[in-house]
Amino acid sequence: MSKSKAKAYWKENLKYLFILLAIWFLVSYGAGILFKDALNEIRLGGFKLGFWFAQQGSIYVFVILIFVYVRLMNKLDKKYGYDGE
Repeated sequence: MSKSKAKAYWKENLKYLFILLAIWFLVSYGAGILFKDALNEIRLGGFKLGFWFAQQGSIYVFVILIFVYVRLMNKLDKKYGYDGE
């Protein structure tokens, strides 16, 4: 594996990490704290949506983002020849 190819792989990996962490931050901090009042006008399962995001939603989004990251990394591994096949 060439050094430039490895550098491009790492750069793309970091891009995915920053995007996914930004989504998680927006959901956990934004929806749970900043937009809480607006989201509390909506109810989900009897609970205010702002409360739900602060308590449960950010955890669910984090788990979903883990699966998204795995899928993205599998594609990236294949693209750069790190898939072991």
